[in-house]
Amino acid sequence: MKAVIAITATLLLAGCATNGLSRPAICAKPDSDQELALSLADNMANDGRLYASLANLEGLPDNLVQVRLRKARVLRLMGRNEAGPLYQSLLGTCLAADGEHGLGQLAAAKNDYATATTHLERAVKMAPTDDRMRNDLGVVYLNQRRIPEARFEFMTAMELKQSNSLAALNLVTLLIYQDNWKSAAELANRASLSPQQVAEAQSRAEKLKASAKKVAASEGNRRTEVAAASPSATK
Repeated sequence: MKAVIAITATLLLAGCATNGLSRPAICAKPDSDQELALSLADNMANDGRLYASLANLEGLPDNLVQVRLRKARVLRLMGRNEAGPLYQSLLGTCLAADGEHGLGQLAAAKNDYATATTHLERAVKMAPTDDRMRNDLGVVYLNQRRIPEARFEFMTAMELKQSNSLAALNLVTLLIYQDNWKSAAELANRASLSPQQVAEAQSRAEKLKASAKKVAASEGNRRTEVAAASPSATK
């Protein structure tokens, strides 16, 4: 999957409800020059100029959580280990949801879906209207073949932001995985997905099916081994 991730500078305001979680701390606001530099770094990262983006961020103070968030994102896209501690440093701040989101993305990239689920569920609790977080949680659920939960997150992401083609692509993948080709075709048409994107969704769905078959076969072998061992265990 080619994830197209757009950086946003949405800040969680102090005093906002967090679904039973502790209230986020107040974060210092960047001055006008720093805002300009952050915007420039965002544009460079979105254009794929990760090294140039990081160079611009290195000229800004690390005590600003907005700087640490962007550094973490760029370093994660570079595959650098420094991303983890930076995301961790956001926990307990006004960008705690973004910190949990980033930690979840890092875990998912390692196929550690249990850890990814924990972080992404926390992120969604703190920022329930963030379509990116909803989509990424849905992807983790889908990789765990938790189909109803994945569908819920993709549908929520799409309704929160109708232009979220990534969530639509992921839902098409889910529908193809279920062999629901009619609904998949209708959604692909509504979301204006390209033939290449539909082919990508089909490829991902086939991989999920193959993975599910391997898991089922492995579980079947274990049950056979246990059954074969049972008689001798009673002697």
